[in-house]
Amino acid sequence: MSLNRREFLHVMSMAAAAGMLPGAAKAMSGKPGSELSDDMYKLPMKGNVRLLHMTDSHAQLKPIYFREPNVNLGIGPAFGKLPHVVGENLLEKLDIKPNTPEAHAFTYLNFQEAAEQYGKVGGFAHLKTAVERLREAAGGRQNTVMMDGGDLWHGSATALWTRGKSMVDASNIMGVDVMVGHWEFTYNQDEVLTNVGRFNGEFLGQNVRIKDMSLFSDDYYNLVDKHNGLGMYNEDELRPFKPYTVKEINGERVAIVGQAFPRTANANPQENFPDWSFGLRVKDLQETVKNIQDNENVAAIVMLSHNGMDVDIKMAGQVAGIDAIFGGHTHDGMPSTVDVKRPDGGVCYVTNAGSNAKFIGVMDLDIQNGKLQGVNYNLLPIFSNALPADPEMQKFIDDLDNTVYDENIVESRNPEFAVNKDRLGKTYGEILSEELGTAEDVLYRRGNFMGTWDQIIVNALREEYGTQIALSAGVRWGTSILAGETITMARVMDETSMTYGETYSTEMTGAQIKDMMEGVCENIFQKDPYLQSGGDMVRIGGMDYTCTPNAEFGNRISDIRLDDGTPVKPEESYTVAGWAQVDTTGPGRPIWDIVADYLRRNEGKAKLTKVNHPKLVGVKDNPGLADYDGELA
Repeated sequence: MSLNRREFLHVMSMAAAAGMLPGAAKAMSGKPGSELSDDMYKLPMKGNVRLLHMTDSHAQLKPIYFREPNVNLGIGPAFGKLPHVVGENLLEKLDIKPNTPEAHAFTYLNFQEAAEQYGKVGGFAHLKTAVERLREAAGGRQNTVMMDGGDLWHGSATALWTRGKSMVDASNIMGVDVMVGHWEFTYNQDEVLTNVGRFNGEFLGQNVRIKDMSLFSDDYYNLVDKHNGLGMYNEDELRPFKPYTVKEINGERVAIVGQAFPRTANANPQENFPDWSFGLRVKDLQETVKNIQDNENVAAIVMLSHNGMDVDIKMAGQVAGIDAIFGGHTHDGMPSTVDVKRPDGGVCYVTNAGSNAKFIGVMDLDIQNGKLQGVNYNLLPIFSNALPADPEMQKFIDDLDNTVYDENIVESRNPEFAVNKDRLGKTYGEILSEELGTAEDVLYRRGNFMGTWDQIIVNALREEYGTQIALSAGVRWGTSILAGETITMARVMDETSMTYGETYSTEMTGAQIKDMMEGVCENIFQKDPYLQSGGDMVRIGGMDYTCTPNAEFGNRISDIRLDDGTPVKPEESYTVAGWAQVDTTGPGRPIWDIVADYLRRNEGKAKLTKVNHPKLVGVKDNPGLADYDGELA
């Protein structure tokens, strides 16, 4: 592999020196924000096929701030290996200079100051401009393919209120050719197939199957008929979706295999997809790749994956014939590939392109005489102030803001909360621009254990229900807010909007709490990537605990105490509030309204007096941990 980082850094440093990056110097007209350079996105193609990759945008149409993690622990064989390296350790490992735009993009270091200097990242209008520059530099769109790795239709208020349709339309404007799914499946099957039909590209899923029992009644056949055959790609093989596609790019044939999140049915409500099953299906993947090799006359085979990076790395070493994996799910913005030796002696280049439309992955394939000779990979940060907004995409976003919230909205599985009557008649923009307060700390979520945004959520739950403890799902999505920045309703929805955001209160014994925590820890710190779920630890408010990530299942959690220091006893019961139940529909109102009311009641003050960071044991020297705010032992 030929990594182009020196050239990329050279372009970025020249742009900064010339005043072409936000905060660096004055623009040509003397007006801040005008005439900023997009030269860093005009990468000449090194090869003859260009593959563009975005993933996990979580419906973030506008520029945002996003803080990378300071805790991303690698356990067992993953210790010290990408993507489990953070902060200065990552800069050193990848030879990135500190205090540069690239250092800000790929690490949490000096986040507040660097974000103020370089401005926001992402935004679909700015991303679209970058994509067009990269297509142009490759000689035109006919020499490129644009891929999306999933979690595209979910993660913002507008995505929820349109049931993903707005993001399908945005991806069509972007020119996405191929995609796979994960949170896409948290809409119901009918909505998924509606959106697949609305999408101009191809929706792939080699590891998704129709359940046998679903073909013993007319219901699934009727659903398929309603959508003109979508959802029944191959009845004999029980495939609802096409497993792969072959694209002719600049005269070369390249196969793209699609891999949905394999643990969707474990992590998300099965009631939304009762007829579909998911899994790793490694053997089936190998058979698919072999079939492509034997019958499709392709020069390269790549996989568009939502496995998570650790799973992709393991799979790359087990499946022969895959030349590159474009990964998602774990939100790892990795500027270099992980090169894995395949069983057939070849190399698979494993990538992951971060989240929140913050990056665009660019892989150029050098194909000669129908054979792949090498690749050149770059992961480019999208600095929105360095790119003009694409007019068509910007108009789409503006029009979406002007859409009126009406009775057709479905916010919740609970009919009582499906429509929020206080929002009726207002535009999306009016609702989401409401100012709820000011952040007195940097608010973020990303990290294995606890984020400041999560603390606000659990504090709101405890106040709403008057409970001793609150639980919040350890999901990876959610944008960041700078200290001193206004907290709007849009930012609250970034952290909370999902199709099953109902809340609840209950009682749990100390033993049940520990068992629950041990189970989540096993999903994260199990040494076999195939047995991980790829999320983070459940966020817990009102309670402190000690975690030993390297311990075995059942022995990672200890010394559980309430905030006042009282030990949590196995046999005693405690009041607990939470949200996002997978197996049942919570009776309480959606979490976003509870958090918004919490901020309103507290006069918009979001100063955190305590964050429930657990005490960590045995990871002091782990390069996936830095500047930890909790206790280490």
